[in-house]
Amino acid sequence: MKISEVRVNLVSNKDDRLKAFCSITIDNEFVVRDIKVIEGGGGFFVAMPSRKMTDHCEKCGSKNHLRAKFCNNCGAKLKENRARKNIKGKMKLHADIAHPINAECRQRIQEKVTAAFKEEIDKSKKPDYKSVELDEPEEDVPEIIS
Repeated sequence: MKISEVRVNLVSNKDDRLKAFCSITIDNEFVVRDIKVIEGGGGFFVAMPSRKMTDHCEKCGSKNHLRAKFCNNCGAKLKENRARKNIKGKMKLHADIAHPINAECRQRIQEKVTAAFKEEIDKSKKPDYKSVELDEPEEDVPEIIS
């Protein structure tokens, strides 16, 4: 697997740990969007795209995020602590949408994305800086309309 392109969109909120959203193109054929660069205690790290975990209301069957206290549909009070816990006992509130299968792949992605992030930080200091648009379709790829 070769990471053929990394696009970085810096986040302007300086107080937040989230520093950028990125997309990577793999082998010039496959794109993964919404990769996050986060500042942690040991430096920058990459968080893969994820979705909030949900469950269903016992009363109406509607989906609700696990932190919701009341059903979005019927307003019924939901049970607390509905999330499963991981090995460390922490509630699992998010699930990765896409992620590397092994440590070597994760390391390659982390190195490429953090290097591109640092380059984007340097570029952003120039007066003619223009941020990258992550959702621009590629020039030679036809847009699919359903």
